[in-house]
Amino acid sequence: MKKKAELVEGLTTQLASVRHAESLTRALAGMHYENFLVASVLLPRRLRQPFFNVYAYCRIADDLADESSSPSVATERLQTLRQHFDAAIAGSPTSNLFLALTKTMQEFDLPPDPFHHLLDAFEQDQIKTRYQDFDELLHYCQRSANPVGRIVLKLADCCNEETESLSDDICTGLQLANHWQDVGRDFAIGRIYLPMDRWDEFGVDESMFGTPGEAAQLSTPMPLRRMIEAQCDLAQQYLDRGLSLADRVPKWIAADIKLFAHGGLQTLAAIRKVDYDVLAVRPKVSKTVQIKLIAKAMLRLL
Repeated sequence: MKKKAELVEGLTTQLASVRHAESLTRALAGMHYENFLVASVLLPRRLRQPFFNVYAYCRIADDLADESSSPSVATERLQTLRQHFDAAIAGSPTSNLFLALTKTMQEFDLPPDPFHHLLDAFEQDQIKTRYQDFDELLHYCQRSANPVGRIVLKLADCCNEETESLSDDICTGLQLANHWQDVGRDFAIGRIYLPMDRWDEFGVDESMFGTPGEAAQLSTPMPLRRMIEAQCDLAQQYLDRGLSLADRVPKWIAADIKLFAHGGLQTLAAIRKVDYDVLAVRPKVSKTVQIKLIAKAMLRLL
């Protein structure tokens, strides 16, 4: 953790050379195991560093949102990050993070909107803890997840209306799968993403989640499990529909697309394996399954 803190400090409080800045984004990326990072292994070498530069921004913003001492502190830090981002795209980078990121944005003609939308979603998490209906949740996904997919399409030079729509399906499916995997974790910090307009249909009420800030209960009540089951089925529909994106992009990026989507499908499979008992245990995709997915992706067998 100390090493990570030092890297983040070097990225956000110092301004050196592009070469040094990119060495820091590479190092930060190497400390995390995530679909976005694993996918970079399958990319042409010329695209890996741009991936790392984008990832560093996403990682730091996400950590500010989730690891700050309070929602108000998180909001203040995110707003400061936004100010530095705006200064960087105006031609005045203030730190190594934005020195590396703006280089990539200029090289690949990346628009600023997706980066702003991510901050919008992280800021929303500090003030909005309940979602009235699925449309509200989708609007959140449009800013918390879909921008990443659109950035990847731009990096791969295959961004158009059709590929964007299918990418949005995959990213929304991934975000939903992560929400249903983390029902317990989210409630521990006061957040519920399950659409409230369907609670009555399944007989769900807030007492079934437990008490915020306390240890998870021993078992997830059956009505809540059945609602999570329905939401998992919906998430799978998004992922299944988005998989056809792999047929509409260059072959060298198709493996990454499949890895993203199958990673989400395996998360849903892990939730089903524990019979949706997500309060008692956080479902996880095993290392064995992860390695098999990566191997199949590398061999173009997904």
